Amino acid sequence: MLNDYHIAEINVARMKGVNIDDPIMKEFVDNLDKVNALAERSEGFVWRLQDENNDATSFNPYNDEQVIINISVWETIESLESFVFKTFHTDFLKRRKEWFYTYGKVHTAMWWMPKGEFPSIEEAVAKLDYLQKNGASEIVFDFRNRFPKPMKTGDIKHNI
Repeated sequence: MLNDYHIAEINVARMKGVNIDDPIMKEFVDNLDKVNALAERSEGFVWRLQDENNDATSFNPYNDEQVIINISVWETIESLESFVFKTFHTDFLKRRKEWFYTYGKVHTAMWWMPKGEFPSIEEAVAKLDYLQKNGASEIVFDFRNRFPKPMKTGDIKHNI
């Protein structure tokens, strides 16, 4: 059944600040709670990676204090897209060059996950890396190159 899957996503950014506490990052950091709360109230939101500070800025899978990640799960691509491009979050997307450098060819990756499962940091990083190296496929894709939900359980390709 089509409803057996949710969309998982990771986005990665390289900060202009030396770390998240750098003064250049202040306005971005000051709005993290507001943006995260908006995500959690958004239609279709399922889950997001967070630490004891209610955000994901302390996770460091790249072993680089200038790189931050965000991982979340949504009911549909459309619900994720609505949050990303049609809410207060959009204001920060438009201003991202104030706080972040360009991050490789891609900085966002999406993939279908069985409903009720949540991605590990390692899995999400591997998905982004795979997309960066191989381009979009049913394994991992982006907003521009979407792939539909698998038709039935077992049709999903997890391994990369």
